[in-house]
Amino acid sequence: MKKISITALLIFVSINVKAQDNLPYYEIPEYSDTYTAGTVAARMIDGLGFRFYWATDGLTEEDLSYKPIGGSRSTGETVDHVLTLSYVILSAALHQPYDKKDTSQLSFEEKRKQTLINLKTAADILRASDDVSKFVIVFGERENPFWNAINGPIADAIWHSGQIASYRRTSGNPINSNINHFTGTVKSN
Repeated sequence: MKKISITALLIFVSINVKAQDNLPYYEIPEYSDTYTAGTVAARMIDGLGFRFYWATDGLTEEDLSYKPIGGSRSTGETVDHVLTLSYVILSAALHQPYDKKDTSQLSFEEKRKQTLINLKTAADILRASDDVSKFVIVFGERENPFWNAINGPIADAIWHSGQIASYRRTSGNPINSNINHFTGTVKSN
């Protein structure tokens, strides 16, 4: 019985490690051959996803609890905020009103994975559209045009991904130096 339990545990761990390796945005997807409102908006989200992927890759508990000053968010709280922003972006892409999710019980790895999946799903939907004006952000009864998605949750999440990268550098765990933000690729060693 003990042998079966250990085997099952090893299979479970290897499956989870493989799933972890298959998260979106290790590198930015190939760019579109055409420029449309949808492909440009999707590329902005792809850039966000790539930055968030690498800003959060390999964060430790020490990194997650780091706060630059007393009244600011910790790195972990900033990750939570980006997750919330990703749900706002996804809701607009799915033509659904934003509905606040309770993510307090999720682990850091689950929050990271969900954020990346939300961003990839939204980008893929937008990439297939020529008219992004139909992707409104809805808070309750209030509809906001897609313009607000660009300068609101998309830009805000890019900003906060940069904060996470800066915070982790300050807490002694800088991002992988092989990342090329310009090309959205990772240099091999």
